[in-house]
Amino acid sequence: MSGHSKWSSIKHKKGATDAKRGKLFTKIIKEITVAARSGGGVIEDNPRLRTIVAEAKAQNMPKNNIERAIKKGTGELEGENYEEITYEGYGPSGVAVLVECLTENKNRAIADVRHIFSKADGNIGTDGCVAWMFDKKGLISINKSETDEDPLMEIALDAGAEDIKDDGNTFDVITAPNDFETVKEAIDNASLKYDVAEITMIPQEVKSLEGEEAEKMVKFMEALDDCDDIQKFYSNADIPDEFFDNL
Repeated sequence: MSGHSKWSSIKHKKGATDAKRGKLFTKIIKEITVAARSGGGVIEDNPRLRTIVAEAKAQNMPKNNIERAIKKGTGELEGENYEEITYEGYGPSGVAVLVECLTENKNRAIADVRHIFSKADGNIGTDGCVAWMFDKKGLISINKSETDEDPLMEIALDAGAEDIKDDGNTFDVITAPNDFETVKEAIDNASLKYDVAEITMIPQEVKSLEGEEAEKMVKFMEALDDCDDIQKFYSNADIPDEFFDNL
């Protein structure tokens, strides 16, 4: 699995204790607001909202914060009108990168994203330049301490999962986007804990990075994550686990 999925797992583990918790909450609130705006404020009827609210609860976000974000999305409370924008380009060592933004200031967002790419010796490309390298999938990443592969395969595949990949310390359950909720529910019912459960973009092929190239890519991902307007990012970089140990 590529470096961005490992990054998602690390962010999940850090969220409750790291100094970046406030920034993570802000990004979750943005996502809740936009999900409610696009699909309505009833959690049970809005899969996108249901997924991000589950993540908010996993990060111990107060219930009032969640409810207020939903009301901003539905127009019951005044709030920012966030615009969804995706940028594509090439990061360090020519890795393919997709960046998803939620912003109330498009000019600021593109300026910040372009600066981050440029500082890492990368560049923003044209629409479609790397999107074709990724597939939209559901991803549920489960630490190997939680389960063995055979029982997990039985649970996940019976529920409609497409595949299960061994990613070193985790088993990664891959689903079609429409089957994600069903598979996640089956894993929840089996009382298996996961580090990541999200709809994501999975690269068709990965580019392995080592040494200084891997270090530079991790710093690039840190810069992307620190940008307020950047909600999510994906890359086809494959980075050894040890380069994430100090994050």
